[in-house]
Amino acid sequence: MRKLDKPSPTESPLLFVLDPEPAPETLTALGGIPLLVQAFRSLYEGERGYQPMLGVWAEMGVVLADEFRDGNVPAQMEPLNVAKAAFAALPPTVETFYYRGDSACHETGLVNWLRNEEREEGPKGFIGFAISARMSEGLHAALLAVPAEAWQSTGEDPEVIRECAEVAYVPSEKTEKKDQQPLRYVGIRLRKRQGELFGDGTAVKHFAVVSNIWEWSAPRLLEWHRQKAGTIEMVHDILKNDLAAGVLPCGRFGANAAWLRLAVLAHNVMTALKRLALPPELLSARPKRLRFLIFNTAGRLVRHARQMVLRLAAQRERLAEWIEALRLLWVPAPS
Repeated sequence: MRKLDKPSPTESPLLFVLDPEPAPETLTALGGIPLLVQAFRSLYEGERGYQPMLGVWAEMGVVLADEFRDGNVPAQMEPLNVAKAAFAALPPTVETFYYRGDSACHETGLVNWLRNEEREEGPKGFIGFAISARMSEGLHAALLAVPAEAWQSTGEDPEVIRECAEVAYVPSEKTEKKDQQPLRYVGIRLRKRQGELFGDGTAVKHFAVVSNIWEWSAPRLLEWHRQKAGTIEMVHDILKNDLAAGVLPCGRFGANAAWLRLAVLAHNVMTALKRLALPPELLSARPKRLRFLIFNTAGRLVRHARQMVLRLAAQRERLAEWIEALRLLWVPAPS
């Protein structure tokens, strides 16, 4: 993890930063991945399984923290524990912090911790965040009260008209510091083109994002916030479908938690391999591709003239890449 804060010798600076805004280091924390197994807890979607929570370093694509949970544990239950563990896992060279998450992260303890620049068990200073807001009656009323001329387009969409606007909304809080800045609420309005209705019979849908970042425009904030899906969902897909995290071994909680942790470790090791040693064109390679290109290469040990030679079924250019990767990953023997 300590080496991942620097660009790889085989990687261009443009490929190093995956998240274009606002800085080279962004922590993305999303809700759980439903992992299906014939076991004991019911998920909120009616399936049976577990619902872990992951914290992902967006630019590097590595999992910083994971918490294995039963399927009946709500996603918004104490997400602060995962956030603290994830920030603590970052290398000390990271000095700028941002956080984005879905509505499971809209939890009082986590939001107050992110707002507090003197937070305990975390980095000091400003942490910019954007989190999908959980809809309440007051927030919904504030969204409906936004004037029509205040809504502005947030980009092209072939199916819906997507608009955003600043929302004048201040939620009631049990406690609030005297000098604490209010939170920013950005509303999202979706309408079907040609006057069509959504599947639930409504003509308009409203959502909101809560943030402490005031210097960005509303479209820019929403664009950055939406990029979380491209980060966390890719990690979910790789863990579940490429590294067997979606097929748990048994019905015992501890064994399944260890299984997920092993899948996370395998994902992080392969991510580090791609970033630190492999050619730039393999930066986005999934485990299956690496398996066919590298890990499953056939070879034969040949003894001849008091020498042992390994013959590999690979092209000369590919062998040169492997030798260079071994050089870049070389670790000196302990003294």
